[in-house]
Amino acid sequence: MSVTGGPSKGAPGASDTSDTSGAPGASGGPGASDEPRASGGSGGSGAPGVSVGIALVRPVARTVPWRAIGTAGILGLLLAGVPRLTGDQTNDWLALNALRASALAFALGLAFLLDDPARHTTAAVPTRRAVRHALRLALVAPVATAGWTAALYLVPRAVRPPEADITLEAAAIVSLALAGAALAVRCSDRTRPGRAVAGGLLVPGVLAPLLWPGRWALFVTPDDERWAAAHDRWAVLLCAALAVAALCAAEPLRRRAVGRTG
Repeated sequence: MSVTGGPSKGAPGASDTSDTSGAPGASGGPGASDEPRASGGSGGSGAPGVSVGIALVRPVARTVPWRAIGTAGILGLLLAGVPRLTGDQTNDWLALNALRASALAFALGLAFLLDDPARHTTAAVPTRRAVRHALRLALVAPVATAGWTAALYLVPRAVRPPEADITLEAAAIVSLALAGAALAVRCSDRTRPGRAVAGGLLVPGVLAPLLWPGRWALFVTPDDERWAAAHDRWAVLLCAALAVAALCAAEPLRRRAVGRTG
């Protein structure tokens, strides 16, 4: 009688086929809990990057050389105000060169933007150098924009050069300063390369209007027929400087490889 009957409830065969609550695919098991976690994690993948960027704002803001940037900004505003101080003796040539000198002063201040006494400490953090550079630029950009706007409006409207064209010149000069700073950080271990970059920008900035070849004229007046062509060259110079700054913001290959192996 007992031979022909099926396995009892307590037999091993019965327990193996009926108890599936702990299997990986069953509800409540490890496999079921893993699937929601994976789907939820993919939707919030950008949150860590945003939170890291926000967390960096305060420490990066403390290391920005505000004193050098502010001093250069004040000098730039004083230079832009020269045509207004001269009264009736001002003219188009004086106003144009006052704004060019003001743009050079702003650029000299921004040459110190990437100075960072803690550079060798922050090089070990997981945040990329390009992100740290971009954050510094984002902190300073509103201040620089407000300063340049004030410099423009310090010049009397009657003698003020075309705002868009002279702003293009200023942007190109500032971009050259930023490219020089990024190149110095890329190619050297200096924590404060700003002084050398500013010196390397000041001398060409003063001599270029005197020695620049007329075939590729840049420093012309608005009534010159070469004004439009000159600002095409300024635009090319701006794009080239931005490209150099972007390339130099990338991490060196050797350091990137060390970081991966570490």
